[in-house]
Amino acid sequence: MKIIILLLITIPSFVFSNADQLKEKIIKSYPNLPIKSIKKTNYNDLYEIFLGDQIIYSDESFSFLIIEGRVVNPQTKIDLTADRLEELTRINFSSLPLDKAIKIKKGSGERIIAVFSDIDCPFCRKLEKETIAKIDNITVYNFLFPLAIHPKAETKSAKVWCSKNRSEAWTNAMVSNKMPKNKGDCDTPIQETIGLAKNLGISSTPTIILPNGKRLPGAISADELEKYLSGFYD
Repeated sequence: MKIIILLLITIPSFVFSNADQLKEKIIKSYPNLPIKSIKKTNYNDLYEIFLGDQIIYSDESFSFLIIEGRVVNPQTKIDLTADRLEELTRINFSSLPLDKAIKIKKGSGERIIAVFSDIDCPFCRKLEKETIAKIDNITVYNFLFPLAIHPKAETKSAKVWCSKNRSEAWTNAMVSNKMPKNKGDCDTPIQETIGLAKNLGISSTPTIILPNGKRLPGAISADELEKYLSGFYD
């Protein structure tokens, strides 16, 4: 079901006293729905329900659900749902366990990003070869995030983590498809990283996290990443 809503925000916000009641109604019907927040919007009787990686809408009586719908300002053409989702999904970069990531430093390393990456993901390799390779003065924290669709990725990730030089092993694996020859039997943070990604609502690779918390999915180009790093985009 896909419903597109075109509304101009003109109605003032009301108190959110009914949000808890709405949450109870939703949980009663959908007990496994991972609700992160509910907020009364500024348009009519619509409530925003944030589920971690998407926003759906309902009224306080839970008489309907709008799924995969977009709220758009018809005058500015701004997708208000997209803007709100981007705000809600920003990540506190300082809270990331960087000690559980593989650190790659280039040049001064003054610019910092984190990447959730799957060693067998072709787009992750593309990001390494065609984007990261062209960026200088950057520190990249690579979180090992093997996806279930790549059954050998976790074993390969463990071998990289168990290498004496993790940074070199990671680059060799991603750029040259050259794997370390160890058994990958040391203690690794891979399961913790998988759990972290789930908690953050990250389900695809690669996903880049900027210092301001903005997430960038996919193998974006070097030019695009440079624009984000230079503050061209907020």
